[in-house]
Amino acid sequence: MSLQVGIVGLPNVGKSTLFNALTAAKAEAANYPFCTIDPNVGVVTVPDERLRKISELIKPKTLVPTTMEFVDIAGLVAGASKGEGLGNQFLGHIRSTDAITHVVRCFDDPNIIHVSGSVDPLRDIGVINTELMLADLDSVEKRVQKVEKTAKSGDKKAQAEYGAFKKIADALNAGRPARSVHFEDSELPLVRDLHLLTMKPVLYACNVNETDFAAGGNDWSKQVQEYAKSENNNAILICSSMEAEIALLPIEERAEFLTSLGATEPGLNRLISEAYKLLGLYTYFTAGEKEVRAWTIRKGMKAPQAAGVIHTDFEKGFIRAETYHCEDLFTLKTEQAVKDAGKYRLEGKDYEVKDGDVLFFRFNV
Repeated sequence: MSLQVGIVGLPNVGKSTLFNALTAAKAEAANYPFCTIDPNVGVVTVPDERLRKISELIKPKTLVPTTMEFVDIAGLVAGASKGEGLGNQFLGHIRSTDAITHVVRCFDDPNIIHVSGSVDPLRDIGVINTELMLADLDSVEKRVQKVEKTAKSGDKKAQAEYGAFKKIADALNAGRPARSVHFEDSELPLVRDLHLLTMKPVLYACNVNETDFAAGGNDWSKQVQEYAKSENNNAILICSSMEAEIALLPIEERAEFLTSLGATEPGLNRLISEAYKLLGLYTYFTAGEKEVRAWTIRKGMKAPQAAGVIHTDFEKGFIRAETYHCEDLFTLKTEQAVKDAGKYRLEGKDYEVKDGDVLFFRFNV
């Protein structure tokens, strides 16, 4: 399941540095706007302690974590929705992603240019959000105009489209993103077809310096956290320069470096985990002597669809799923003990897979 999270923000807020640390890629990071033009795409491992714990008990030959994709999108500026700073091109890159990580500059450094001349996180968020809403408004108003005449003639489909599109346009004109609008179940397919920027879930990443990261943030990051809370979104602390340093260290030296900063894990781990949750994703596991592997599914998937993530034949010929939860394995230590305790179950086509399930599929094609 290939899902992408776009990393967005103003120029020089630390997006490419963060992307480099995330993916161990070498995206260009420079002290001037628009050094990133084409989007860089990187595949990252989703940190999951459960995978390691399962492997310690099952003892497979190989261990395969699940992954997700991050896309480093060039910095947006005021006027992007009208093409300023190649804005139309960059907005198109965002449109193809499934969620947004909005990197906000919460540090001061005279050696790193700020496009607006000063650090003001809420102003910067406003610039990006305004451009995303203006781009969406332009798209939606065109659709409203296109269906309005047909809707007035009594066409039921056009009336449904007009009602949904008009609700979005009204919200955007009022300065609210499309995701703030309540839609009826029947309207959701119509809205999805619009591929709106402000329908995408957002995670704010407060980029602070090392000192403020160790201190748990600063006044700027607190402003962003309060703003995110008001939107029913989440905000996390990161220090992109520190994460870039950690990524270059040998694995055995990383824990000591983090300890010296008073941290227990890289900030990137939380960023990846929060982005994973943002997309409404679950992880299930397959476990055997050859391989223990993590698989990504969407929350609410039934067993046949979860099987199809491994191979389409598994879904087509699905018979049943044999399953138990990884926490039962951690408690009882062996699969046989899980069976003896009555925790090993047979589930059919209507079973909704849970996060942390260990599954074995029976199928016939």
